[in-house]
Amino acid sequence: MDQKNAHSVTGSSPFLQKHSPLIRIWHWLTFIFIASLMITVLIASTALHPRDNIKMVQERLAKKGVTITDEQAFSVAHSFDDKMWDIHKLLGFGLAFLLISRIVIEMVQPGEEKVNIRIKNILMLKTTTPEEQKLKKHYLIVKRGYFVFYALLLVVVLTGLGLAFDHDLAFLDHYHRLIKTIHGFCQYLMYGFVALHLAGVIVADITHSRGVVSGMINGGR
Repeated sequence: MDQKNAHSVTGSSPFLQKHSPLIRIWHWLTFIFIASLMITVLIASTALHPRDNIKMVQERLAKKGVTITDEQAFSVAHSFDDKMWDIHKLLGFGLAFLLISRIVIEMVQPGEEKVNIRIKNILMLKTTTPEEQKLKKHYLIVKRGYFVFYALLLVVVLTGLGLAFDHDLAFLDHYHRLIKTIHGFCQYLMYGFVALHLAGVIVADITHSRGVVSGMINGGR
């Protein structure tokens, strides 16, 4: 949407905007990485939780004629949990790269596709009906919500990197517990945002913004 049609709602809806190939690729890669991170957290916190697997390790070894203490069994069970967290760490590095790439993409985007320009154009948009006013308000709320998501993503990435390198940097190791608490809290807030985003997109696609899902696949053609 350019400045010429930013002042009134005419023709196709200005609230359904095209997305460049770079944005679409970034969007789906980010979705895949966040979903994968969620899965690794779920598995590590449930099926591979060390203390929940102590008895299983002891029973399996007992069948082989080996008896070990709870502490020894915990160490064995913890090794599998560590492998899952290693995968989580690698995915986190990927997410950090995606965050940096999103900043770069925004810098090289055509002017009319930059987020701040799109928001500015919608703010300038003159609405003539209550329905258009409602769509405008919804659009601005959604866009501002994305800034909250990016802020959460930034905190999650930075604290995740802090946890990944805390043993290499003494000052980070000193704040390990605090960093871990912030990382976990913001991580679940981000997962909650993703769930709300999915629900909101589905509702929008079947009501007032038909084509919003396909637009993120084919660019809004």
